[in-house]
Amino acid sequence: MTAPANPDAAVARRPPQSLYRRFRPQRFAEVRGQDHVTGALRNAARDQQPNHAYLFSGPRGTGKTSTARILAKALNCEAPVEGEPCGTCPSCLAIQAGTSLDVHELDAASNNGVEAMRDLVARAALGTPGRWKVYIVDEVHMLSTTASNALLKTLEEPPGHVVFVLATTDAQKMLPTIRSRAQHYQFRLLDAETVRGLLADVNSAADLQLDPDVLDFVTRRGEGSARDALSALDQAAAGGGVASDRRAMDALDDLVEALCERDGGRGLRAVAEACSGGREPRGIATEVLEHLREAFLVTTAPDLVGRPASGHVELAGQAARLGTAGLVRAMETLGQALVDMRDALEPRITLEVAVVRVAQADLDVSRGAVLERLERLERRLAADPMPLGDPTPAAPASAAATPGPGPAGARAALGALRPRTTTTRPAAPETAPAAPEPPQKAPARATDPATVPMPTREELTKAWGDRVLGALPGRAKARFGSGRFRAVEDGKAVFAVPNDHFLPRCREVQGEVEARLAEHFGRPVPLLLVVDEQAGLTPEATTAGPDDDGTEEVWTARAESTEAPAVASPEQRLMQAFPGAEEVEE
Repeated sequence: MTAPANPDAAVARRPPQSLYRRFRPQRFAEVRGQDHVTGALRNAARDQQPNHAYLFSGPRGTGKTSTARILAKALNCEAPVEGEPCGTCPSCLAIQAGTSLDVHELDAASNNGVEAMRDLVARAALGTPGRWKVYIVDEVHMLSTTASNALLKTLEEPPGHVVFVLATTDAQKMLPTIRSRAQHYQFRLLDAETVRGLLADVNSAADLQLDPDVLDFVTRRGEGSARDALSALDQAAAGGGVASDRRAMDALDDLVEALCERDGGRGLRAVAEACSGGREPRGIATEVLEHLREAFLVTTAPDLVGRPASGHVELAGQAARLGTAGLVRAMETLGQALVDMRDALEPRITLEVAVVRVAQADLDVSRGAVLERLERLERRLAADPMPLGDPTPAAPASAAATPGPGPAGARAALGALRPRTTTTRPAAPETAPAAPEPPQKAPARATDPATVPMPTREELTKAWGDRVLGALPGRAKARFGSGRFRAVEDGKAVFAVPNDHFLPRCREVQGEVEARLAEHFGRPVPLLLVVDEQAGLTPEATTAGPDDDGTEEVWTARAESTEAPAVASPEQRLMQAFPGAEEVEE
């Protein structure tokens, strides 16, 4: 094979190195967003007193392996400066090039067996050209149980010149005995401002000449990972896929706006646009869920939002339009949709249904939807409060006294919808007429009950149906429920019971009823129990609950003919029960 005529041509054809490799940090000061780790490691390297084992855990692309290499360089550097490697000595250059005999890297994902660990333990005791031999074991949680046990003893008491650095993205999967033998440092995701600054520096250093809005777009794509952000920046600089990605991101932004505007049709069109841009339904739901989470955090914990401060205003506006209840319901609905998509034959349909449910709360009968609608109503009332009092004009007295046609009129007569009318009381001597009392409220009690007039039959009937009967004990309610007030005579309220069988049983609990009436009207209301002459009713007792002897009789009645004319229909009975009522024909 002949060599190329121009040796530089082979170099020119070599693919360029990716940005995240070209701009990998080489000093502790270059590691972004992990000062709590680099400060401690710098001090250990400065004093040449490192721990025998370190455990670096955290999300991908946050600098775990890079920091381990910097530690190895600082420990073996020939001219360190305050714990920082010089980067120019032979040891630093060899470690940076990956040819140093002082640093051994092992990928536990592909070397997770016990034989690999036995080989590592056997070589650990051997000497090294530098001062320290550093073993970097990446993805250490992938080691099998037997391999982890083989490493335990050496990890606890390694040779004096050996330092272990274990890196993992899932420390919880490691054996507790491994974690307890190492000094644990947790790496964090980078905040949006840190990622944005890193991208700006790389954009300038690599002379990429990308617009600031592209850097903002890439910052969102990075999601707190420096490596992911640099990979996205590399793709943006190459121009392959930026347009399609931005189109999909614009569709996702449009989807969030559709949810804020409660426009289900616009939301479905945004889903179709994102799918046509190459996004999977699960990916769409995940990104929208993350966006809604940031909108929720911007109102409660802005420091946790993973995007630059310039985007907080937009998030705050979306959060205000959706409301707290709407945001929570949207996140719950999309989260459940993600779970349902695992077994769905067509995940896109599941996503579309979730979008419609979030956009149109009236189509959702869940508790969250009801809370969201209540919150929207409260915000609307707070923005435009109704005037105090009843905004509905009072109905004329003649119209209020006449029940409407059909069942509505019957319900009004029974007291379910009572007209706002005032009843006539005995006129006080030579005084101004008393002000009408508010409907459905107990009368004001005077200090001396003797000054409170005896209630009229109409007042007794109204109070009986609205408040008194429902407040009676079960036994009194069962026995007095079939009776009615007939008149007020000689300072007593005449109460008619259906027949002679009711009379002695009602007298047993008459005191409880009189006490409740006195409490309501603010004065004694003695009862005169009589048998109703207008209707003969035969009791048919059925056992329903506790009474004097352990049972409570609930009386049902059927009409019987007596000397008085029989009631022909329920309408006539209502007319007799409420004197003064008028029946209106439809």
